[in-house]
Amino acid sequence: MDSNSKEDDTEKLTQILSVIQNLYYKKKEQLEDLELEISEIQSVLTQINSLISNQSFSSADELYSKLHSPEKKSIEDYFNEEISEEKFKGTNIKRKIFSNQNQEEENLLCVLNLYDFKKVEIKFIDPERRGIQETSENFINIFLKGALIKIKENNPNLSISYRFKNVDKIEYINISNLSSIDDYDLITAKIRELLAYEH
Repeated sequence: MDSNSKEDDTEKLTQILSVIQNLYYKKKEQLEDLELEISEIQSVLTQINSLISNQSFSSADELYSKLHSPEKKSIEDYFNEEISEEKFKGTNIKRKIFSNQNQEEENLLCVLNLYDFKKVEIKFIDPERRGIQETSENFINIFLKGALIKIKENNPNLSISYRFKNVDKIEYINISNLSSIDDYDLITAKIRELLAYEH
């Protein structure tokens, strides 16, 4: 009886630990999102302040005419995918991949960050549980062949590095020298596919 009771207690504690860990990661991600939003708002405020101080020497009718006759852009300008390092320096596009095993609980599996439209950091949550290995068949077929080799065909400067948990379980993947937002979309899609197989 004591043995069964201990096993039950251990199982309950393990479940509680899992719930608390999930909550911890969610709250941590929410905090990071808030910090990012605050940083972006601060950047916009700085730009607005700069514009105001630059425009304060212009006459009122000049400012009014600029407001009411904005510079016309062609449709191509809105879909221009060329990446200017100066223009996008300091940007961060974050994506999260969740597993929804049951209706009540969503588990965070992975967080992807695109920095300066050039570098991607992929972080696997609980890498030992995910068990993603550099030499696994799924990793090679889905991620390496499905995404990175395709991107590298058009972008020979692409580079990749890994950080491991317990020798062979991938915790972080860092990819540098991207040339298009499409690369990030493909990487995200293939990581999602990989996690669907590995989960």
